Amino acid sequence: MTHFPAAIAQQIWDMKYRLKEADGTAIDRNIEDTWRRIAKDLASAEDDAEHWEEKFYEALEGFKFLPAGRITAGAGSKREVTLFNCFVMGTIPDEIGGIFEMLKEAALTMQQGGGIGYDFSTIRPKGALVRGVAADASGPLSFMDVWDAMCRTIMSAGSRRGAMMATLRCDHPDIEDFIKAKSDAARLRMFNVSVLITDAFMAAVKDDNEWDLIFEGKTYKTVSAKGLWNKIMQSTYDYAEPGVIFIDRINQANNLNYCEKIAATNPCGEQPLPPYGACLLGSINLTQIVKNPFEPDAELDLCLLDGLVTIAVRMMDNTIDVSNFPLDAQANEAANKRRIGLGVTGLADALLMVGIRYGSEEAAELTKSWLHKIARSAYLASVELAKEKGAFPLFDAEPYLASGSMLNMDDDVKAQIKQHGIRNALLTSIAPTGTISLYAGNISSGIEPVFAYAYARKVLQKDGSHTEEEITDYAVQMWRNKFGDKKLPQYFVNAQTLAPLDHIRMQAAAQSWIDSSISKTINCPAEIDFDSFKDVYNEAYKAGCKGCTTYRPNAVTGSILSVSETSEYVSETESSAEVIYTSEPIDRPQSLKGRTYKLKWPDSEHAIYLTVNDVILNGYLRPFEVFINSKNMEHFAWTVALTRMISAVFRRGGDVSFVVEELKAVFDPRGGAWINGKYIPSILAAIGGAIETHMIAIGFLEGEGLGLKQDPRGDVVRVGNVNTCPSCGQYEMRMVEGCMTCASCGYSKCS
Repeated sequence: MTHFPAAIAQQIWDMKYRLKEADGTAIDRNIEDTWRRIAKDLASAEDDAEHWEEKFYEALEGFKFLPAGRITAGAGSKREVTLFNCFVMGTIPDEIGGIFEMLKEAALTMQQGGGIGYDFSTIRPKGALVRGVAADASGPLSFMDVWDAMCRTIMSAGSRRGAMMATLRCDHPDIEDFIKAKSDAARLRMFNVSVLITDAFMAAVKDDNEWDLIFEGKTYKTVSAKGLWNKIMQSTYDYAEPGVIFIDRINQANNLNYCEKIAATNPCGEQPLPPYGACLLGSINLTQIVKNPFEPDAELDLCLLDGLVTIAVRMMDNTIDVSNFPLDAQANEAANKRRIGLGVTGLADALLMVGIRYGSEEAAELTKSWLHKIARSAYLASVELAKEKGAFPLFDAEPYLASGSMLNMDDDVKAQIKQHGIRNALLTSIAPTGTISLYAGNISSGIEPVFAYAYARKVLQKDGSHTEEEITDYAVQMWRNKFGDKKLPQYFVNAQTLAPLDHIRMQAAAQSWIDSSISKTINCPAEIDFDSFKDVYNEAYKAGCKGCTTYRPNAVTGSILSVSETSEYVSETESSAEVIYTSEPIDRPQSLKGRTYKLKWPDSEHAIYLTVNDVILNGYLRPFEVFINSKNMEHFAWTVALTRMISAVFRRGGDVSFVVEELKAVFDPRGGAWINGKYIPSILAAIGGAIETHMIAIGFLEGEGLGLKQDPRGDVVRVGNVNTCPSCGQYEMRMVEGCMTCASCGYSKCS
């Protein structure tokens, strides 16, 4: 029986990927059962299923090939789920009926667990005339709010937390409002947002020219291109969004530019996709194919790599045939082009194992060499599949071979494609692999550097207590196993010690052999000045990257983990204040001070009055109890129940801000209401908003949608918006590959 490479790997498997009955009874008895389940399901598309099942099992065994989470959890489960991680949805029409049809499609897709991306550039700007009704348009951001509410509805119905990407062109008249939308921490929380940057815009920025904001040929406003660029940069500097997508470069390099146009990506950006395009992901675990790690002759086993890539391509191609799809349009798009996104994970650890410093010129060249080998093997494997099963239906050799990403491909590979066709239109992508990297033994994620050599993780026990265990990076643990306490060499670097340009060097090196795109975060130090920060984006554009995402810890975005540049170990208690939950309710003083809020709901004749009383603990105010009253007797039972439940929670202490989030996530199927310019999905959500307003007023919360202002004990101040993980509650959320990911339990917003 296979032993998990680390305790956290087994925990992640049991929590996220192990097949279980609805009552929690395990179906997968061990990890071998999981691998067998996946192999059997994906081999079912083959004529010789038994033969390929064994080949697929061998690739999965030992965590060598890591299918994305949707495949690992869903393959062979016989459940109505999609094995595709993400989708870009259909083009949004500029009319109300079509817009809400797109909303329906988005809801159906998210219900099956797929993340979605949308380009909102097709919606007319705010204030534009709506012909036939003598009214002004509300603009794309108002409809993004509706999408955001839909995503929260799906989430509150028990589905996985939604992930969405919204894009808007740099020449759309509402681009300035789009840029600053995420400065309101309560708005568009279900979205990642990115600006579609054109080559013409970058040229205008360089030459300091004016820039027209246009919709359907009409110029609504003319601005300074450099000024608009600076607004994008300032928002990203302050709030970590929006990201930028170099959309012209993406379309020029697309193998399928002769039959599709791309205007959006999946939520984490590694898959630029056409309307109804689907994102199918899997990663080669480079740590498992390094020969003689940490020895002078350490190297990647290229023969093993070639064989593994060949099998992985077939597995992923079969996934297209066995997967469910939320919409017929998605199934047709996948069948016509047979896109796959084969990538790598564990790159940084593999570089450590062969003695190379991540971010160095040598590391960039070696990365380029390894990914060239993977691309070559993948394309040749797809040619062999085309000989056996046929090329993808929309294959046209001449324009396909003239596309941007094929120009550097080896001549013999191009000759093979010209003669036999190719099974998969695009084959390579670097996806976020936070969870599956933990599952494989805490290997470094994707092409990211090692974040921290080790950190402390608290594990909740059945009796409610916590134990603490050290989580060590895979390569560091290998070093310890081999050399004991011998000091780590200088080439062991992590995300805290790398310069931003080191990140760009690695991303650009990888992009040269990736036909789709890359999900990567460029970590910037909190003290980086604004001009240097802007240079990161300029350098990313010059280096040939298809997009750029940065993360700079600050008082708004929050610190991720406090990691010493010299320390190999970071304790959770060093990086954040521990939340204390009392075993007994807090005693109620004889008298309390509070505030009363009047809530008027459109469907209710009588107002609801919400009173929140506070208690002082360790010199700080915190909410202690609520009272909800109304003359409307129809509300009596649920208001009494809510009063008792919320008050009971408040009196237990700890971080009770989740009460706000839970209430605000409740949606009335009969519809919500627009109040003070905001859509409130239910009367319970309105109550949640009022409680949030009160928590902000007394200093318990930083602001709307933000984290705690002080530790719940009242004696330790929390820095910035360091939110707890929505899955496990630990303070281990950090930006990895463009997505907030929990180092403690593996939860990721994008997976």
